[in-house]
Amino acid sequence: MDAVPLIEITRRALAHSEEAADVVTEAWQAQALAEAVGVHLAMAGPPEVRAQAGGLREASGRACGSLRGPGQRSDGARAARLTEMSDPLSALHELGGLLGEAGGALVRVAVDAEEEGLYWRCIEGIDAADECGDRVTAILRRLALRPRPFRRAPPVGGCAAPVGGDGPPVRGEA
Repeated sequence: MDAVPLIEITRRALAHSEEAADVVTEAWQAQALAEAVGVHLAMAGPPEVRAQAGGLREASGRACGSLRGPGQRSDGARAARLTEMSDPLSALHELGGLLGEAGGALVRVAVDAEEEGLYWRCIEGIDAADECGDRVTAILRRLALRPRPFRRAPPVGGCAAPVGGDGPPVRGEA
């Protein structure tokens, strides 16, 4: 399954979570998706972002461990269904938004937490969501700096004007 729909499914599930345990579980799902995206980009992404994607994978993997509750199995992650990233930029933008929303939801749970263990899981999850969000932003910045492929503008009046070329267009050049 493509990354963007998985992120959207998790976003909706997080938005509809009312109980503290459900919010923490959906924050864990968000981190599992971040880890899967990091793995995918580290293995098959552009060379410029592979190291940063590995950092996202590591940070989100640590977060999954801190958010996992007693008896919660790791094989229940939606991220296991990730098979492709047809639009990495959209996926990263959506993932960054999801991580921000997960962090905000964890803040609300931490404020109301009566159990110290839940409070600290939320605090660790908030920190992780922030760190992973920063890593997603860094990957997006790196992708924005990639050189654009050279393209020729369509001929206008028999004159082909190179886009991004070294000099003025030359008449009759095809």
